[in-house]
Amino acid sequence: MDLIPSFSVDHTKIVPGIFISRQDSVGGEIVTTYDVRVTRPNTEPAIDVAAMHSLEHIIATFLRNDPDWKDEVIYWGPMGCLTGFYLILKGGRKPQEIFDLLLRAFRSVADSEDVPGALPVNCGNCCMHNLEMAKWYAARFAEYLAENAGKPEIFEYPKADRLVTEDGKQFFDS
Repeated sequence: MDLIPSFSVDHTKIVPGIFISRQDSVGGEIVTTYDVRVTRPNTEPAIDVAAMHSLEHIIATFLRNDPDWKDEVIYWGPMGCLTGFYLILKGGRKPQEIFDLLLRAFRSVADSEDVPGALPVNCGNCCMHNLEMAKWYAARFAEYLAENAGKPEIFEYPKADRLVTEDGKQFFDS
């Protein structure tokens, strides 16, 4: 089996930021999946599950209601490793082009008085939310983005170096 592209990212070197995970053509239209990495993998603790769930609800609601972007948003959801989110948008924009949108989205969490869609009728685990921790993570990430806006490492994946044989085969971690 081929190693999927996201596993070729060097997770020992990645820093929080906004990265292109993949681009696909769907019905002749480019669709881009962004890796919105909030914490540093394997170094910082994973994001609290209840806070991650609240961030998913709040930011998905923000993105799907932003007048300039709502028609471009396909998906916003958490990574299984709980270090960030995936954002899927129509089009092939560079991470720098969605920087302001994501900065506004994370800053908007501070104004949340409740978690949208957190009732039993709307949510599959409505008791698993933590608005205060979501606000803490969002403020921390927004501040980090603002402080590092000009640094290329928050927009470019560090690739894992892989040994390649003479016949082009790659060795991967076992």
